[in-house]
Amino acid sequence: MPEEIETAVDRVGSVSAHRYAEIVAELRELVKTASSILFTVGDYALEIEPMREHGGASADGPFTVKGSLFRLSEDIGMSYYTVKQARQTASKWPKDRRVAEVSFAVHNILASIADEEERFAAILTPPPGKARWTPDEANRRTGRQVANPVTPQEKISAIHTLAKDEEVAATVTGDLLRRPAVVAQVKPEEKVRVVAELSREDDVAVAIAPDILRRPAVVAKVRPADKVKVVEELTRDESVATEVTTGLLRRPDVAFKAMGDDTARHQVNRAQVERGQQAREDFERNSPAAPAVRAIDRSMEFLDLVAACHAFVAASGRIVPGLRDRQLGDDERVILHENVARVRATLDWIETAVDTGKVDVDGELARLLQGE
Repeated sequence: MPEEIETAVDRVGSVSAHRYAEIVAELRELVKTASSILFTVGDYALEIEPMREHGGASADGPFTVKGSLFRLSEDIGMSYYTVKQARQTASKWPKDRRVAEVSFAVHNILASIADEEERFAAILTPPPGKARWTPDEANRRTGRQVANPVTPQEKISAIHTLAKDEEVAATVTGDLLRRPAVVAQVKPEEKVRVVAELSREDDVAVAIAPDILRRPAVVAKVRPADKVKVVEELTRDESVATEVTTGLLRRPDVAFKAMGDDTARHQVNRAQVERGQQAREDFERNSPAAPAVRAIDRSMEFLDLVAACHAFVAASGRIVPGLRDRQLGDDERVILHENVARVRATLDWIETAVDTGKVDVDGELARLLQGE
């Protein structure tokens, strides 16, 4: 057909389909020649340095295997790598097993098939649907990366290869994570790994954590033990702990369960006493009415103490006669003796306070009063 009416389909690059076919035919003959040349180089290299077992020594002489091949490459004007590869490929393909229509590059790739019979059969059998072997098809046959990836797995392998550089990998990962459709297909466990890795830096973790903790559906799935750990970490700051604890104790169910813990209840009671003491001390320091109140307090304390002694004596006078003719058990006697000791120590304490004005409690008395 005239060149002026050829369509784009009838052209390859800048040439017509007919001219392209001519070029391919001519180049195939040149490739055969090039392959023959490379095999010849390989055969001569094998003659100079035959293949040996791994670690085997070179023949006696001033050169190692590498030295001999390097000298050969220098003398013929080829690279050392080309000569080395030609020798290796020639050793895998005896002359009667080489296929003229198949390029040296394909012979070189298929040389990695370890089993000889499998290797020799493979080169005679192009892939299904293909008229001839190509380097990419040979790479697929041997499990290597192809130059023009087609399948998803081949594309994934190509991306992994290109992303070996950490800067490239970081850029690619960032771009991919901005695509919702891509992120949606990532497995949950992989997403967890990504988040874990990305939040290793404290600044990133701090930025992410509040957003996550504001999502009730996410928090609901966290294990109770992990929730406790999170709360403990977040309430290390006293101001935060105070605000959180105050809010929690306003919830009746929470307060009820918390007071079931002896230590918690003791700490709350202790805090109430200390708060009352602090308020009293502040009043006595700053209030002009403090002297009058102190006088009243002293009178009230005197009356309270007399009333306490009277109540104790009255209660004892009512209860003790009831023990007549009653045999108490050993455990009962032990308990009563312990309490009598506490009462006796308390009476001694009262006498000391009345006579000296000192109300300090020593360690032993404190333990008795606490029932230890």
